[in-house]
Amino acid sequence: MQEIYLRKRFFSCCCYWLTGVPCDQFGIPLPDGSAPPQRTTADPTDWSPFTTRIAFETADFLFRRAQMPQAQIDELMSFWAATLSKHNDSPPFSNHSDMLSTIDSSTLGNVPWQSFTVSYSGKKPDRDVPEWMNTEFVVWYRDPYEVIKQMLDNPDFDGEFDYAAYREYGDDNQRKYKDFMSGDWAWRQSDIIAKDPTTKGSVFVPAIFGSDKTTVSVATGQNEYYPLYLSIGNIHNATRRAHCNSVLFHSSLSYILQSLRPGMTEPEIMRFPDGHYRRTIFGLGPYIADYPEQALLACIVNNWCPKCTAPADDLDSGALPRTREFSDVQAENLELGEAWDAYGLVADIVVCTIFQL
Repeated sequence: MQEIYLRKRFFSCCCYWLTGVPCDQFGIPLPDGSAPPQRTTADPTDWSPFTTRIAFETADFLFRRAQMPQAQIDELMSFWAATLSKHNDSPPFSNHSDMLSTIDSSTLGNVPWQSFTVSYSGKKPDRDVPEWMNTEFVVWYRDPYEVIKQMLDNPDFDGEFDYAAYREYGDDNQRKYKDFMSGDWAWRQSDIIAKDPTTKGSVFVPAIFGSDKTTVSVATGQNEYYPLYLSIGNIHNATRRAHCNSVLFHSSLSYILQSLRPGMTEPEIMRFPDGHYRRTIFGLGPYIADYPEQALLACIVNNWCPKCTAPADDLDSGALPRTREFSDVQAENLELGEAWDAYGLVADIVVCTIFQL
């Protein structure tokens, strides 16, 4: 089903069911033309959790701008305390730990960091056990649910945000592609979601991920890091700016994204850039990655195609698509070596043991 309307010089067809109807905080649709509720503004004299403006600016200078070493912060606070003691006063922080704990306790601005540990819990060889199998790794992340919630509530995106998937055509009836929600994937996903009548009037918010392995050599001994990036497909483009690794990466990714799972089937009430509340359905959208990251995500052997089962030396062989269902069947029915050689599939990815810190 489609709804056709004129938008500037282009005809747009919007998904009829997932239209992003404004609602109240309880999910009840509002009458057409209703104004959004006013946003609450913070008291300009409230510097919480910092005691004063001086405390905030001191922390901002030392931590963000000067990036002063912790030992030097302690020394500075000691000097500061000595000059204030005769006035029965004290510096804004007793030491670097006091300053950092105050920064971490802030509830405004960025979503706080969390961490968990991940370790291998599968079968180990009898001899020469690889070091990574006995190592406990720390994963730091921000809750993607809270990150998306904060992005949706950002008024800076008002006017640069699509509340529904659409297809746009020019005067010559040629399809026009621009932002993410104008593409076929967003339209198809909206059609799938719309089969559930409880989603009527909701906004489909697809999460877009990207990652790129980074090696940090300074003072870390060539450690490898896997930063994971997140955006959402509704924001306009102009506004949006190895085997052991597979085991750990997949388990960590699954754990990090678990907070989005409930909102993928049951709409949740979120506030949007225009100030209105809307019922929201999450979805996992595209994952932006170069080839090494694609191989890592697809659980394939290096140099194999992540989209089909064609070997690297014969990509035109008419091989089968590499689907989740196909890979599951091969992993269940083939020996590890057979899956590796015949389909380039790393079939023994296991769930790791994860502990919340």
